[in-house]
Amino acid sequence: QVQLVESGGGLVQPGGSLRLSCAASGSIFRIPTMGWYRQAPGKQRELVASIASGGSTNYADSVKGRFTISRDNAKNTVYLQMNVLKPEDTAVYYCNADVQPTIFPRRDNYWGPGTQVTVSS
Repeated sequence: QVQLVESGGGLVQPGGSLRLSCAASGSIFRIPTMGWYRQAPGKQRELVASIASGGSTNYADSVKGRFTISRDNAKNTVYLQMNVLKPEDTAVYYCNADVQPTIFPRRDNYWGPGTQVTVSS
């Protein structure tokens, strides 16, 4: 089994910054893809950013130029640096990981419990 634990959420003023972290632990051979999703009240969960083990990234249009996703493969950890935060960024942010538990080509998907990010003056 694999567990994902997020940290770094909180309350910040518009224009401020936060850095989220997500550490994966358990039965892990490789994590091909890690990412961050968010869900605001009354809205669908949406992809914020993702990163492959080789470093390629994808971002939602709404966060391009403001957010940066990165990962430390040795620590099985993914980060999300969020700058120039806006009220519309307010949401619960969830870590997601596609995990290959063994050398065989099986992949399992996991979610973290989420961390609240609130952007308000």
